[in-house]
Amino acid sequence: MKLGYIGLGKMGFNMVERLLEKGHQVAAFDRDANALGAIAAKGAQAPHSASALAALLPVPRLVWIMVPHQAVDAVLKELVPFLERGDTVIDGGNSPFKKSMQRAKELEAQGIDFLDAGVSGGPVGARNGACIMVGGSKEVFARFENLFRDLAVEDGYEYVGQSGAGHFVKMVHNGIEYGMMQALAEGFSIMKASGFYLDLGRIADLYDHKSVIESRLVDWLRSAYEAYGRDLNGVSGSAAQSGEGRWTVDAAKELGVAAPIIEGAVAFRLQSQKKPGYTGKIISALRNQFGGHEVGEENSKKKLEPVSR
Repeated sequence: MKLGYIGLGKMGFNMVERLLEKGHQVAAFDRDANALGAIAAKGAQAPHSASALAALLPVPRLVWIMVPHQAVDAVLKELVPFLERGDTVIDGGNSPFKKSMQRAKELEAQGIDFLDAGVSGGPVGARNGACIMVGGSKEVFARFENLFRDLAVEDGYEYVGQSGAGHFVKMVHNGIEYGMMQALAEGFSIMKASGFYLDLGRIADLYDHKSVIESRLVDWLRSAYEAYGRDLNGVSGSAAQSGEGRWTVDAAKELGVAAPIIEGAVAFRLQSQKKPGYTGKIISALRNQFGGHEVGEENSKKKLEPVSR
């Protein structure tokens, strides 16, 4: 199919590359001229405005938005005047699920369909096959199921429910991720503090061979030790966060569900801004490995690149 794509950051650029390789035609827009030039070199059309992008698409149009959640409303404000009844917008970013429910209702009033798609796997997943959870009309999902199939790893996509459900499931996923990363970080900090002077990289590799906690996170931790050494030199001890963990805690409180592990993981990240330490270094290193987030020390602007796996 031919679709429009707005947002060529780490995730978006890789996803458009995958779409092109799968035989889709893509008109991609980003305010970064360098990103536009780079994606045009890969075979995408690269209009210089949302209106120009809409004009390039066959009716009914499909536009995938992949921008930070704070920018979604601004993108829609610019894009929607150039859409028509029967067109579809997919938000593939990490938007708050209640905002997605609201946006679906507002667009539906104009005859425009809306799907919220939570995407997991980081930039590597966007390039090689992601895990995608989709909310919205089941009929609209079915219309574009082949697109989700092409973007996902094998068997890695699912229609999960009505509008907002896709971003809700992804939010909870990220909250769980907070807790899992915190447990790994605390456990390896305990081992580092022991008197055994353990080879933590080799232990991470050992854990990743059919132990109960074998996982992609453990493999990424092994990669982090390989890249930065046992002391994680150059990695910040202040663990950053992008918000989804806090959203999960807030949702749990609204629903009357106890979530002490996730809440503690969120609280730790806030505390680590004032009291950086080795546990924070591990979380920062993991965020770098799967998401390409910067991990430089607090007073350094150096960006350490993730190890590709």
